Amino acid sequence: MGGSWNLDNEATVTVKDWLHIAFSPPVVRRGLKYAVFVGGILIGINHGDAILRQEVDSGRLTQMALTVLVPYLVSTSSSVSAIREFNRRDSAD
Repeated sequence: MGGSWNLDNEATVTVKDWLHIAFSPPVVRRGLKYAVFVGGILIGINHGDAILRQEVDSGRLTQMALTVLVPYLVSTSSSVSAIREFNRRDSAD
């Protein structure tokens, strides 16, 4: 990742620090990859029939957007947790 995050060796992280990690380019790129891949699969499973019938309205588009958002948020949260854990172990050495 290059460098360590400013976590001040605290057990908890501030929202500002969490967001700093979450919006770092490597974390955003990873989240987008998962969002497109997993979200695309889930959209196909959950909305494929409506897409094929051309029955996609604004409500369904909202559902599709949320379907893509969920894997992004899961990936981002997981990445932030992993980075924090790595840095905690690294600073303990």
